[in-house]
Amino acid sequence: MIKTKLACVLLMAASAAAAQNLRPPAVPLVTHDPYFSIWSMNDRLTDGPTRHWTGHRQQLTGLVRVDGHAYRWMGDTPAAVEPAQQFSLEVTPTRSTYQFDAGAVRLTVGFLSPVLPQDLELMSRPVTYLTLSAQSRDGASHAVQVLFDAAADLAVNDRTQQLTWAREHLETMEVLRSSDFQQPVLQKAGDDLRIDWGSFLVGVPSQPGVGTSVGWAGDDVEAAFAAGRPLPTADNLDIPTSSRGRPVLASVFDLGTVAASPVNRHVLLAYDDVYAIEYMQRRLQPYWRSSGPGKMLMQAELDYASIDSRAREFDQELTADLRRVGGDAYAQLAILAFRQTVAAHKLAADFDGTPMLFPKENFSNGCISTVDVLYPSSPFFLLFNPDLLKAQLRPVLDYASSTHWRFPFAPHDLGTYPLADGQVYGGGEKTEEDQMPVEESGNMLLMLAAMAHVDGNADFANHYWPLLQRWAAYLRDKGMDPENQLSTDDFAGHLAHNANLSIKAILALGGYAQLARMTGHTEEADNYFHLAEKMAKDWIPRAQDGDHYKLAFDKPGTWSQKYNLVWDRVLGLNLFPPAVANTEVAFYQKHLNAFGLPLDNRSLYTKLDWETWTATLAATPAQFEALIAPLGKFLNESPSRVPLTDWYWTDSGKQEGFQARSVVGGVYMPMLADPAMWKKWAGRAGSK
Repeated sequence: MIKTKLACVLLMAASAAAAQNLRPPAVPLVTHDPYFSIWSMNDRLTDGPTRHWTGHRQQLTGLVRVDGHAYRWMGDTPAAVEPAQQFSLEVTPTRSTYQFDAGAVRLTVGFLSPVLPQDLELMSRPVTYLTLSAQSRDGASHAVQVLFDAAADLAVNDRTQQLTWAREHLETMEVLRSSDFQQPVLQKAGDDLRIDWGSFLVGVPSQPGVGTSVGWAGDDVEAAFAAGRPLPTADNLDIPTSSRGRPVLASVFDLGTVAASPVNRHVLLAYDDVYAIEYMQRRLQPYWRSSGPGKMLMQAELDYASIDSRAREFDQELTADLRRVGGDAYAQLAILAFRQTVAAHKLAADFDGTPMLFPKENFSNGCISTVDVLYPSSPFFLLFNPDLLKAQLRPVLDYASSTHWRFPFAPHDLGTYPLADGQVYGGGEKTEEDQMPVEESGNMLLMLAAMAHVDGNADFANHYWPLLQRWAAYLRDKGMDPENQLSTDDFAGHLAHNANLSIKAILALGGYAQLARMTGHTEEADNYFHLAEKMAKDWIPRAQDGDHYKLAFDKPGTWSQKYNLVWDRVLGLNLFPPAVANTEVAFYQKHLNAFGLPLDNRSLYTKLDWETWTATLAATPAQFEALIAPLGKFLNESPSRVPLTDWYWTDSGKQEGFQARSVVGGVYMPMLADPAMWKKWAGRAGSK
């Protein structure tokens, strides 16, 4: 678990003390998919508005009255209301928990998004539990009321769009709903967008002392609460002529007299998007939507106690394993990456119910199912549930097997989120040079080989064997010394003779040989493995440059992170002698900057995912920790207050680009590289 520097706790064991020293660049609050993703981008929950991952305001507001005096515990409005004093923040893989002192009362606020990857139904359920707990600080009894409200405009892309809202009654729950009036379902595709179809839902279970209302912030709800007045007795559905606020979905909890024993309440924040993804011109529903939103909310409430318990056990066990594998700084990084990784995806169901998982390339170009985004995030899914990697690769493989794809190498993407109707990268008249042929073909073969390694069989890959044969043949002919083309680090531009890209091709062919052997293609297996051995042997003198290996074969005096080399260890290929990794790691330690290791000699920027893969090459814990330590400094001190960026400057810690992307799932590579860990965690998939 992670505790902030604000935490007032006793100093315990060294590892626990180290874990307290994190100031997250942004704190995950509601994290489910690229549209339903709300964060706090400040040190304190009261320092600013809550925001969508893109930075646009999506306001959740919280007030508490203690013996008639109002305090603000979430959001920066109303500004006239005194903020409660936040003294603790704890972040675990599935939960963010704040503690406040509001006069004589201690208030604990938790956001639980139980996105457990081993339970597809639960992971896909778009429900975050907001929990509230109050208790006396001084032993005396105090009258306490709590307000929570959510901006109705969470259901629109921008505030110019017309809203509708309503109240609905379920058997044991009242539901407040807001929606875009026009309902332009799946009509917009792009990067810096919020959803504007479906409905945002606030579910308020039957609990003592609860009132709900739809009203206008600044005109009735928040001002009335702060002044001690009750919520309006009827929903205010008329927009005031001179409104100073925004429509909100509000709940008030009268906790009565609060003493030493905690008094608890909770609400459910949910989103019903009706249709989630368009894949090859057909609309797909979200995976959870075999039942309607009402049943989903009721089931979420019925399951609350068991989900809360399961999430706590999951968090405790995973946090302990992360520390065991990589130490405190590594654990902090992986914990922050957990919900972000899941929330950059949408799990949809094909027409026959088959799960299909689509990532969005957040603040990059908005592409959907980008293969070189699937690749860096794959350690997360291989570790926790390989079926989710199948759900990611299946749409790509089916598309590449169809008449829509005419190239002998793997595609880059399936479109622009949320429309997966075919590749858009490279423009209308795509050429080989406009794409990433070695990159994506190598990525696909390596992911399929890793999946077979974890599953213990290659049945999934065998279904697409003719396609994989074409990609292997392409890498055989083009992979050893790549032509002038892009790699996943396309922001660095085209590069010929890329040594790290050559490693990817060599290891991908070794992985293909493993797949061939597992599927009974023995002659292919022998031929391709021998080829990969020869290529690896040839790579060493081409790339050797004194005490390290070059960025490109024809560029002496250059260097780069050889992060692709990690698969040699993970897959047990042993194509490269250990001296290659050892030489590189020793060199990297001499070139560390304050916030990390540059991607290569051309610039001081780096990639967070690749740094972690590179650290996994270390032969000793001391080397690993030396490479990871600057990342701990980055988490604590980056001036860029956004959900984890994976592209930043190693001299300043400042974001260069990208944020909230799924590629941070790549920080789970050290766990995947530990056989005991992947056997433990992947072995549980499907058990729920």
